[in-house]
Amino acid sequence: MNSKYQTIKYKNDKLSTLDDLVSIEEPLEMTVRYKKNTEWVNNPISITMRTPKNDEDLIVGLLFCEGIVSTISEIENIELLGDKVGKFKLQNKIQITLNNGENLDIKHLRRNFLTNSSCGVCGKTSMDSLEVICKTKINKDSPKIKSSLITKIPNLLKQSQSEFSKTGGIHASALFDTNGKPLVIREDVGRHNALDKVIGYSFRNSIFDTKNQFIACSGRLSFELVQKSLMANIGLLMGVGAPTSLAIDLAKRSDMTLIGFVKSDSFNIYCGENRILK
Repeated sequence: MNSKYQTIKYKNDKLSTLDDLVSIEEPLEMTVRYKKNTEWVNNPISITMRTPKNDEDLIVGLLFCEGIVSTISEIENIELLGDKVGKFKLQNKIQITLNNGENLDIKHLRRNFLTNSSCGVCGKTSMDSLEVICKTKINKDSPKIKSSLITKIPNLLKQSQSEFSKTGGIHASALFDTNGKPLVIREDVGRHNALDKVIGYSFRNSIFDTKNQFIACSGRLSFELVQKSLMANIGLLMGVGAPTSLAIDLAKRSDMTLIGFVKSDSFNIYCGENRILK
């Protein structure tokens, strides 16, 4: 989603007034509803800044990546709540109802302050909650991907970014198959939100076939993006930007292939080179 804003452009020593398309950023309050000891509990878990679209995928992807839900049958209902408010008349509250509340441990998911749209980790309540233990181990030998395909990914990703082409101010994540076909792509002002939306959609629609799939991101590769990909059992993650030290360390520890600085003629493999075919 985007909106027109009037701006003054400086070019060649001249000033001119023009309309500029800007990516919309709005808060989303997320609540988990579940039954505990025969009583319904409404537990606010996060307020995140996001691009208002695919909110259902966002909350499902977040809960899946945090280990709160592991099967789609645990989700009873998802609904947007509240009045349409603000400049863009949006519902900025979403509630997901789960049917596994008796054994639900939601403490590590609580976020006590506003999460910055560029980094989901900053909202974590403690360092201990950063690394979620994956219930499954990724396959050490798959997916296999040709180096010639890797160099095509930035262009394939850009071709699918409808909002980026309009505003230039938005992140993207995509699930690809090993033939280079984009299976699902999501854009958001928050890179972690974009990936949550991809994972949430893939989880809800049962399209994961991780031995033959990988994830590509438009920006830098942070610790949290590696963590979320591992929770989805993805063995190969690439991005057009730089990885962080924690991202590399976690990828190495988990036998993931991590590729950064992907361009039309080059890329850097930080670990897991066994999955790359010449």
